[in-house]
Amino acid sequence: MGRRKSGRDVNGVILLDKPQGLTSNAALQQVRRFFNANKAGHTGALDPLATGILPLCFGEATKLSHFSLAADKTYQVVAQLGQRTTTSDAEGDIVWTATDAQLAVLNDGLIDAAIAHFTGEQEQSPSMYSALKYEGKPLYWYARQGIDVPLKTRTITIHSIQQLGWEGDRLHLEVTCSKGTYIRTLIDDMGQFLGCGAYVAELRRTWIEGVKGRVWRMEELAEIAAQTMPDQERYEALDALLEPVDSVIRQFPIVRLNDEDGMRFQRGNPVPLPAGTLASDEAPARVYAAEGERMLGLGVGQESLLAPKRVLNL
Repeated sequence: MGRRKSGRDVNGVILLDKPQGLTSNAALQQVRRFFNANKAGHTGALDPLATGILPLCFGEATKLSHFSLAADKTYQVVAQLGQRTTTSDAEGDIVWTATDAQLAVLNDGLIDAAIAHFTGEQEQSPSMYSALKYEGKPLYWYARQGIDVPLKTRTITIHSIQQLGWEGDRLHLEVTCSKGTYIRTLIDDMGQFLGCGAYVAELRRTWIEGVKGRVWRMEELAEIAAQTMPDQERYEALDALLEPVDSVIRQFPIVRLNDEDGMRFQRGNPVPLPAGTLASDEAPARVYAAEGERMLGLGVGQESLLAPKRVLNL
């Protein structure tokens, strides 16, 4: 006999402003306990050092979280100039320090040149302290053991880098980039280009393509969860905060199906592709019932048919 799930069936999304010092999974589990939800996941981890938007998906929304991983994102980053660390952020050990002469040559022209050099499509290797896995273990496990493993480069795109301010040895930047970009690696590479070294002192995610809704601080959610009222009323107050299940993929178009095609689609069968619909594996369509806000799933175009990519049970 299968193990029974504990908790409530909760469907929707909470956009959390992840606090510094928590892993993304720890933040997820804390909010999951607030809602007493039996199924939850997040869309793209933030390092413990980082803060900012972390979408938390509950119930049927977890079926859509994967599609948010491919979205473009914007970060505000404070680069500490003059040093390199083992992890390319403030949590690592300092392994190199610039001389006064190396710092003295920095100017706006050199920083503008670095920004221009690192804007656009490029190859990037992940940090050895990333969560990417090699032979079943995350890279940071090997790094902590002092074991070198081959690192695969990946093609990324830095859409834009804007200088927000430069105060002494701290450079403030805003970076909009494609999926798979390691901001720590970008800042370390920029530090090498500048000749003075650099690491990430602060990092905040401010935008994710396709993600819409209010962003909540952990303290706000905790306060609502702790209110002294009957459990049912407390959950009603929390559930009212949930965004729709598709609030992490609003960049995809909406297609509405009549009742008959909607039932066939939810049974996993292709249906006629509505005229003018563009849907592919990379950019599927959000499929809705003919009227109302009930989402049926995600569909992809196959010639003249709309085939189910994900089916939701709402």
